[in-house]
Amino acid sequence: MPGKPHTVGDVMTRTVASVGRDAPFKDVVALMEKWKVSALPVLEEDGRVIGVVSEADLLPKEEFRDSDPDRFTQRQRIDDLAKAGALCAGEVMTSPAVTVHPNATLAQAARIMAQRKVKRLPVVNDESLLEGVVSRSDLLKVFLRDDEALAEEVRHEVVDRLFPLSADHIQVEVTEGVVALTGWVENNGLAAVADRLARAVEGVVDVRCCLVPGSVRSEPA
Repeated sequence: MPGKPHTVGDVMTRTVASVGRDAPFKDVVALMEKWKVSALPVLEEDGRVIGVVSEADLLPKEEFRDSDPDRFTQRQRIDDLAKAGALCAGEVMTSPAVTVHPNATLAQAARIMAQRKVKRLPVVNDESLLEGVVSRSDLLKVFLRDDEALAEEVRHEVVDRLFPLSADHIQVEVTEGVVALTGWVENNGLAAVADRLARAVEGVVDVRCCLVPGSVRSEPA
């Protein structure tokens, strides 16, 4: 539906590899390698997400494998040293998990990833049950929308609504995701609004707004 923001549920991966809290350390590593992922949700028996185990959680075991950290390191990296001695997912996971709901917008998910510095988010329902996983690459799928679809949405949701009197005098062209708006409008004060709304269309890379003031007039015979 034009104008309806995409949600996490639209782009998430629904078939997800996960582990229980008692999964052995080596099994976690093997499952990551099999599925080619950098993190796995950790679930309780009822399917609730209780944590995430990532490559960063697993690396301390190798880092401290043959070292004897000094007192300063022990104080500064107490959590990593605990993970270095972990034997199962529940001991090495990061908890509570950073999660997102399927009805969250892609922008909201992107902000969570940026703020929490994670690459993947388990997608959970209101009962914290796992429904999927969304990754950075999933959030970029909107940029795969073709130029024709973007042009149609910009015309319908931006041009036709903002400029009902001069819509026929505005051209909307999209090339490689870049929107070009050209023509004349009866209210030049809305040109900046058109620019902003066009940029908000998911999948738009940039906007070139070249709308100039004019007036509604009859075409010459």
